[in-house]
Amino acid sequence: MCRTPARPALYPVFPGMRLPEITPRTYAWVATSATVSLALIVFTGAGVRLTGSGLGCTNWPTCDGSVIAPMTVHSWIEYGNRLISGLVGLLAIAAGLLAFRRRPYRKDLAILGTLLPIGVVMQAVLGMWTVKYHLQPGFVMGHFLLSMVILVAAVMLVWCAWHEPGSRPRNPDMLAVWGTRALFPISSLLFFMGTVATAAGPHPGSARTGEVVHRLDWRGSDTVEWAIHTHGRLGTALGVSCVILWLLLRRRGADKQLLNAIAATAILIGIQGVVGAIQYFNGLPAGVVWIHIVIATVAWMTMMWAVCAAGRAVPKAERVKETTRPKVEASAA
Repeated sequence: MCRTPARPALYPVFPGMRLPEITPRTYAWVATSATVSLALIVFTGAGVRLTGSGLGCTNWPTCDGSVIAPMTVHSWIEYGNRLISGLVGLLAIAAGLLAFRRRPYRKDLAILGTLLPIGVVMQAVLGMWTVKYHLQPGFVMGHFLLSMVILVAAVMLVWCAWHEPGSRPRNPDMLAVWGTRALFPISSLLFFMGTVATAAGPHPGSARTGEVVHRLDWRGSDTVEWAIHTHGRLGTALGVSCVILWLLLRRRGADKQLLNAIAATAILIGIQGVVGAIQYFNGLPAGVVWIHIVIATVAWMTMMWAVCAAGRAVPKAERVKETTRPKVEASAA
């Protein structure tokens, strides 16, 4: 997944900026820390919504016109999440800037690292709009889905930071590469339907003063039931796909790290099914929904790790050359 840099550039990010030069191992830990923080902010953000604190602060970036949140539980939960977001932003900025000071310099890390602070800024803007428009479902859904997009770049950054270009050869097994990548669109649709189910469900994100928040209801009272069942079918399809792919790749002697990542994804999806059934038959309690979101986020990251471990396919020209070589050698003999 990691490309060899075009040239070993040795310039700072901006003229006059003197950030320290760092080793590959140090940068790998910076990237890992940023990625962990980006996952944690998803968990705390879900906590804000599920505790009904989404409008704990009625404006942004201040809280009800003050830099100090009012002394209410919902205000502190919402404002606390904003403060944590600031720390996450600093780690994302560090991952972006220090990619330019890593030695040897790598263009792929610089590009992926820069995507993290850009994503965090976009999240801040989207968060402002979400509050401004009183938790309209489209903004809340976009807020979560953007987090998943940022995590794609973050996981790829961590993978590339811990693996030097050329340390893992291209993968000659087309099933391993494209079979694993095929899990991505299924997962994406699964996550989208999960946000639809949440946007139609009983957790609008605000319980501070009883604000009325619009819910998705294009199918009337059956909207949430339809969304939940569609989400469940997609989850089942993804879980079965992971198990089948793991069995096929195990028989083909696939890379151990790839097998472990697919197995972890399948196990997490199985646990998700159990948690989903518990929350469904118990009226969607907030605590169980939060666990569902946490497991889903971790499963998304393990699935991306599997895509990275599958690597890039051997070019078609090389595959053709390899398959015709025995015939040429046999004819020469």
